[in-house]
Amino acid sequence: MTSDEALQLKYLLVRCPELATAAERVRDFARMMKNLDGEYLPEWIEQTEATDLPPLRSFARHLRRDLDAVTVGLTLRWNSGPVEGHVNRIECLIRARV
Repeated sequence: MTSDEALQLKYLLVRCPELATAAERVRDFARMMKNLDGEYLPEWIEQTEATDLPPLRSFARHLRRDLDAVTVGLTLRWNSGPVEGHVNRIECLIRARV
Protein backbone atom coordinates (compact mmCIF):
# COMPACT_ATOMS: atom_id res chain seq x y z
CA MET A 1 0.00 0.00 0.00
CA THR A 2 1.28 3.44 -0.82
CA SER A 3 1.43 6.07 1.91
CA ASP A 4 -1.53 7.89 0.31
CA GLU A 5 -3.56 4.68 0.27
CA ALA A 6 -2.68 3.99 3.90
CA LEU A 7 -3.77 7.50 4.82
CA GLN A 8 -7.06 7.09 2.94
CA LEU A 9 -7.70 3.77 4.67
CA LYS A 10 -6.98 5.29 8.09
CA TYR A 11 -9.40 8.13 7.30
CA LEU A 12 -12.14 5.66 6.27
CA LEU A 13 -11.65 3.47 9.34
CA VAL A 14 -11.91 6.49 11.66
CA ARG A 15 -15.10 7.66 9.95
CA CYS A 16 -16.80 4.25 9.86
CA PRO A 17 -16.55 2.20 13.07
CA GLU A 18 -18.23 -0.82 11.44
CA LEU A 19 -15.60 -0.88 8.73
CA ALA A 20 -12.86 -0.55 11.34
CA THR A 21 -14.29 -3.54 13.24
CA ALA A 22 -14.57 -5.58 10.05
CA ALA A 23 -10.99 -4.75 9.09
CA GLU A 24 -9.73 -5.74 12.54
CA ARG A 25 -11.62 -9.07 12.50
CA VAL A 26 -10.36 -9.90 8.99
CA ARG A 27 -6.76 -8.92 9.85
CA ASP A 28 -6.86 -11.08 12.98
CA PHE A 29 -8.17 -14.06 11.00
CA ALA A 30 -5.53 -13.56 8.29
CA ARG A 31 -2.85 -13.42 11.00
CA MET A 32 -4.12 -16.74 12.41
CA MET A 33 -3.91 -18.29 8.96
CA LYS A 34 -0.44 -16.93 8.26
CA ASN A 35 1.04 -17.82 11.65
CA LEU A 36 -0.86 -21.11 12.05
CA ASP A 37 -2.38 -19.86 15.32
CA GLY A 38 -5.49 -22.06 15.30
CA GLU A 39 -5.57 -22.18 19.10
CA TYR A 40 -6.91 -18.60 19.03
CA LEU A 41 -9.87 -19.53 16.83
CA PRO A 42 -12.47 -19.98 19.63
CA GLU A 43 -11.62 -16.53 21.00
CA TRP A 44 -11.77 -15.04 17.48
CA ILE A 45 -15.19 -16.64 16.92
CA GLU A 46 -16.55 -15.28 20.21
CA GLN A 47 -15.30 -11.76 19.47
CA THR A 48 -16.63 -11.88 15.92
CA GLU A 49 -20.05 -13.19 16.95
CA ALA A 50 -20.30 -10.24 19.36
CA THR A 51 -20.02 -7.68 16.52
CA ASP A 52 -22.84 -5.92 14.70
CA LEU A 53 -21.62 -7.31 11.38
CA PRO A 54 -24.06 -10.02 10.17
CA PRO A 55 -21.85 -11.44 7.38
CA LEU A 56 -18.88 -11.89 9.73
CA ARG A 57 -21.11 -13.28 12.51
CA SER A 58 -22.50 -15.81 10.03
CA PHE A 59 -18.97 -16.78 8.93
CA ALA A 60 -17.95 -17.25 12.57
CA ARG A 61 -21.02 -19.41 13.29
CA HIS A 62 -20.20 -21.62 10.31
CA LEU A 63 -16.62 -22.05 11.55
CA ARG A 64 -17.97 -23.12 14.94
CA ARG A 65 -19.95 -25.94 13.27
CA ASP A 66 -16.73 -27.77 12.41
CA LEU A 67 -14.42 -26.20 14.97
CA ASP A 68 -12.03 -29.15 15.31
CA ALA A 69 -11.35 -29.41 11.57
CA VAL A 70 -10.96 -25.65 11.13
CA THR A 71 -8.64 -25.45 14.15
CA VAL A 72 -6.45 -28.21 12.71
CA GLY A 73 -6.43 -26.44 9.35
CA LEU A 74 -5.26 -23.25 11.05
CA THR A 75 -2.66 -25.04 13.17
CA LEU A 76 -0.85 -27.69 11.14
CA ARG A 77 1.48 -26.78 8.33
CA TRP A 78 0.28 -29.72 6.22
CA ASN A 79 -2.64 -29.09 3.90
CA SER A 80 -4.29 -30.39 0.76
CA GLY A 81 -3.40 -27.33 -1.31
CA PRO A 82 -1.14 -29.16 -3.79
CA VAL A 83 -3.72 -31.91 -4.27
CA GLU A 84 -6.47 -29.35 -4.85
CA GLY A 85 -4.23 -27.63 -7.38
CA HIS A 86 -3.76 -30.86 -9.32
CA VAL A 87 -7.50 -31.63 -9.21
CA ASN A 88 -8.26 -28.13 -10.50
CA ARG A 89 -5.71 -28.51 -13.30
CA ILE A 90 -7.17 -31.88 -14.34
CA GLU A 91 -10.72 -30.50 -14.30
CA CYS A 92 -9.61 -27.60 -16.51
CA LEU A 93 -8.02 -30.05 -18.97
CA ILE A 94 -11.18 -32.15 -19.05
CA ARG A 95 -13.38 -29.09 -19.65
CA ALA A 96 -11.06 -27.94 -22.44
CA ARG A 97 -11.56 -31.26 -24.29
CA VAL A 98 -15.34 -31.16 -24.12
